[in-house]
Amino acid sequence: MNGSDILEMDSASDQEDFDDARLGIIEGEFVYPQEFLPTYQSIKEGSVVNKVNQVEYNGKPDSLFFNDGVRRIDFILVYEDEDRKDFKKKHTFQRYKRRREYFEASLMKMGLELEATPSVHNDNLIFVKVHVPWDVQCTYAEVLHIKVPIELNKISSKPSVWTIFNCFTKYFKPDENLIKKETDYFTAPFEKDRQECFQIVNQDQFFTPSMRSRMAYYILCRAPYEVRANNKKFGITKLLDSGVYKAAYPLHDCRFNVRSEEESCPNERFLLYKEWAHPKNFYKMQPLDLIRRYYGEKIGIYYAWLGFYTMMLAIAAVVGLCCFIYGYQIQETSTWSKEVCNPNIGGKLVMCPQCDLCNYWMLNSTCDTSKTLIIFDNFGTLVFAVFMSVWVTVFLEFWKRYQAELEYEWDTVEFLEQEEPPRPEYEAKCIYERTNPVTGVQEKVPYTFCGRCFRLSIGIGTVLFWIMLILVSIVAIIVYRLAVFVSLSVSLKNAGDLKNLEPIKEYVTPQMATSVTAGILSFVVIMVLNILYERVAIWITNFELPRTRTDYENSLTLKMFLFQFVNYYSSCFYIAFIKGKIVGYPGEPVKLLGRFRNEECDPGGCLIELTTQLAIIMGGKAIWNNIQEVLLPWVKNLISRHFTRPTSENVDPPRWEQDFQLQPVSKLGLFYEYLEMVIQFGFVTLFVASFPLAPVLALLNNLFEIRVDAWKMTTQFRRNVPEKAQDIGAWQPILQGVTILAVATNAMIIAFTSDMIPRLVYYWSFSLYEGHTNHSMQGYINSSLSFFNTSDFVDTKINAQVDRNPNITICRYRDFRFPPGHPRQYEHNMSYWHVIAAKMAFIIVVEHIVYLTKFILSYVIPDVPYTIKERIKREKYLTQVILHETNLKLVTKRLKPISEGISSHLDISNKKELELSEYGQM
Repeated sequence: MNGSDILEMDSASDQEDFDDARLGIIEGEFVYPQEFLPTYQSIKEGSVVNKVNQVEYNGKPDSLFFNDGVRRIDFILVYEDEDRKDFKKKHTFQRYKRRREYFEASLMKMGLELEATPSVHNDNLIFVKVHVPWDVQCTYAEVLHIKVPIELNKISSKPSVWTIFNCFTKYFKPDENLIKKETDYFTAPFEKDRQECFQIVNQDQFFTPSMRSRMAYYILCRAPYEVRANNKKFGITKLLDSGVYKAAYPLHDCRFNVRSEEESCPNERFLLYKEWAHPKNFYKMQPLDLIRRYYGEKIGIYYAWLGFYTMMLAIAAVVGLCCFIYGYQIQETSTWSKEVCNPNIGGKLVMCPQCDLCNYWMLNSTCDTSKTLIIFDNFGTLVFAVFMSVWVTVFLEFWKRYQAELEYEWDTVEFLEQEEPPRPEYEAKCIYERTNPVTGVQEKVPYTFCGRCFRLSIGIGTVLFWIMLILVSIVAIIVYRLAVFVSLSVSLKNAGDLKNLEPIKEYVTPQMATSVTAGILSFVVIMVLNILYERVAIWITNFELPRTRTDYENSLTLKMFLFQFVNYYSSCFYIAFIKGKIVGYPGEPVKLLGRFRNEECDPGGCLIELTTQLAIIMGGKAIWNNIQEVLLPWVKNLISRHFTRPTSENVDPPRWEQDFQLQPVSKLGLFYEYLEMVIQFGFVTLFVASFPLAPVLALLNNLFEIRVDAWKMTTQFRRNVPEKAQDIGAWQPILQGVTILAVATNAMIIAFTSDMIPRLVYYWSFSLYEGHTNHSMQGYINSSLSFFNTSDFVDTKINAQVDRNPNITICRYRDFRFPPGHPRQYEHNMSYWHVIAAKMAFIIVVEHIVYLTKFILSYVIPDVPYTIKERIKREKYLTQVILHETNLKLVTKRLKPISEGISSHLDISNKKELELSEYGQM
């Protein structure tokens, strides 16, 4: 097929028009008036269009160029040849073919160059190579505000305080012989009419491959594929969704584990794998400049944040591990745990039943639990909670400084919203006019002020509805736990000796069975709601119609995080602040819905339950996520390679076909990677008072996570379209909100979930009233347990039904209440109010101290280092000087022929006047 072949775009019949309209509804496509789209050149309806020139594969598997070896491939489009489809489906696929050929013709008219090559793996597949010529590069570099070098930066950076540690840190840096440091230039946004200002040595290499991929994708997203009258359908995204194309992606530059044989190939993917993604480099720092150059600023800033977060976690992990070791050392020497385990103290304290169908139990049965609790509930935990409250502030403030350095080095300091192009979906619906408040010019927008408010209201209402749905499901699961616990207590008791379950009979208890079934039910509900809400969140964000991709991702991020926050943390908040807090006392328990008795804490206390919950969630989530991230892409690619074997074993597949076998990049990009880390950050900060090992687990997970993500991105996925980004977007205010909430949650955990405050009140106050001459913890257990007369049970039939010992007349329970026989029996005594006052005072004092410390630190530590501010100002000044001098040279150069012409004209005039005067004298 020659490039000169043309296709006549016949006008469709009325029936075909109806079928196309109906097809558009089914595929979710939209038809937009042409005048509302960007003013790009399009082919008129009924005109002829050029077909793409198709060539055979030249047998060069490492080539990144067209068959001529000159034009570089900037993007790849993949489709199935419609002429090879079944006859029954040809009518549908012929419509796809018309759209595809019109789209490709539009691309060529917009300046792109295309070349098609059949697949060596699959006879049905055709690969279309896209090249952006120099003139088109210049046009869209200016449209996208791409910054390029104007002069070598000769400003010497001031030596950092870390320079003295270079002799140690050099072993943790990537090999500088392989990954060389980039030359530092002054940069400015490219302007097509001022090319003389820029350092253009070689046009083919001036714009990097990632820049050219951005330009190609920008054009692909805006090229029309069908025009009817005044209506236009456009964009590669819609063609991918409808199946016209199977894939669209930029090329990797080589294989990840083998250097390319092409001399001009930079082999950046190979270098990234060798020095970054390989597991042996887990201890090395990341080559962020190369990551940014190859994948773009958006991915580079994610790995920079992840690496910085992991480095800061190392400090928190060391302190948390010290607190854990301290608690482990004192678990055998703790006075109150000794009293629990003492047969003469804990062994003689009969505890009241914790449910309607439970029996009495002895306090010393919780000996092991109380020892374990000491590990996590001690004075060191209090110190660690305060330390973590300060740590999160230092982490965020120093991250802002590091981020400012990256902004300067990566030329995103002046990255404004006006520089980011609008999304095609936004441009397509611009039907209203308004005056831009910044520029003062008339522009078109897709909605009025009232329309925008309506869209936001619908979005907020939907998000709140789904959050309420999660809360309702949590309440339903709590009711389920209470109901099943009671029914299982009766059914398992009436089941005899459970001979069929002899090996596990001792483990089959009402508590175990209820926890397992409720956990499975909760997991299923969470997974179902996750799947449904993800679709709802995307639909809401599409309905809101954000202007730029950054706005789109920020809006979607906020919605998804709010949902995930409630989904993941609700069980922890329930255990920490609700469970066991409103239970009444044995004779008059509080019942949910008037029927189900509220859950009480584990005999060892709710803190140990919260610790267990956090350990299971963090450990299980980390293991499952990493297995999923490693195994799933690898298995999918293995299956794909197995079913797409080459037709000729002697032919090595080309670079574009090797990439096609890899997994496609998710439409949400790094969203799930950020979400995973931010949820982990919440576990590390919100509930760290109950689990000081959380930073240790997070550190180990992140060391593995960095290399897993790098390996996955480098070896298992196609290359993403590079995107520009200045910071981590909406995740930064989310992190700040989590840190503010963490102070309150940790203070409340220590006050209300832990036994820290009651023990301190007893040590400093109540112990002296117990007859001790000095402050002591002896007698704390007896002081913290109230008395209950078993004859005061309301339902006496339960005692007989459960076969409770009738000789037990007094049992004990956790609370501060007056004993039976007192005029105010079973009411809270003064000890209770002293403890409550101490808890409230602790929360107020700790919160004010920590918040004041956070404010001082955030004020003292500037967001942008002073040296970076100086360099930014210096660079701006020199850039203006350079551009001004260049303009003067250009003006002088252009005026020189004119001045020479004027001077020569004056000389001639003077000569003529002289001749005339001489002639007059004669």
